[in-house]
Amino acid sequence: MENTIHFVLQAKGGIGKSFVSTLLAQHLLNETGAVRCFDTDQENTTFTHYEALQVKHVGVTNASRLIDPKKFDGLMEILLTEEGNFVIDTGANTFSNFLAYMVENEVFPMLEDASKTTYVHTIVGGGDTLADTANGFHAIAHKVNGTHVVLWFNEHFGEIRTAEGKPFTETQAYRESAAKLVGVVRLYRRNPATYGEDIRKLNTRRHTIAQALASGEYSLMEKQRIKTFSRDVFGQLKGLAW
Repeated sequence: MENTIHFVLQAKGGIGKSFVSTLLAQHLLNETGAVRCFDTDQENTTFTHYEALQVKHVGVTNASRLIDPKKFDGLMEILLTEEGNFVIDTGANTFSNFLAYMVENEVFPMLEDASKTTYVHTIVGGGDTLADTANGFHAIAHKVNGTHVVLWFNEHFGEIRTAEGKPFTETQAYRESAAKLVGVVRLYRRNPATYGEDIRKLNTRRHTIAQALASGEYSLMEKQRIKTFSRDVFGQLKGLAW
């Protein structure tokens, strides 16, 4: 896996974009030995605080604190001209501008011409988050061309079912977009009192999986559950048609 670029996009905040970004970055680090990470979120710079991943924050606002799409040019210059694998967490507040920028400037064909393979990762959550996140997924799948889309199902918020009880994968919105998908990754809902608390601790301390497993801050059973969780997610990522 060389010269891959992974954009994490979703219009809804608080759905797990930064967590997905950290998992992607760790997977690439495990598989290739190196990864370069960028965070364009102007409000919640969660990804930037994972020191082990050496995430660089990219300022994309002007003097009036409004998103300036042209400020993405500097990031694109790096992606177009430098070698390596990249993960870019875009944040909910930059979603509309970033998506419009990529479509208007034909970013994906440009990156393909530069021998880069691009992926857009988006998240659909369960429960009350389903409607908003499904709309975000639908918008991405229909507006981007020349890239691969990876759909993440985050079951932390509940089952991935409509209000009528229909699995999201059986909805028209999913069927219309499924052809764009290169794969699906599920963040399964596990026991919130054990796995849930362990993942919350991992995220609160901004630790990578490797840091947690090497740290004395986690008990043996916490490490075992974190290891089980990571083995599942990284196994799913390995199984995708990259």
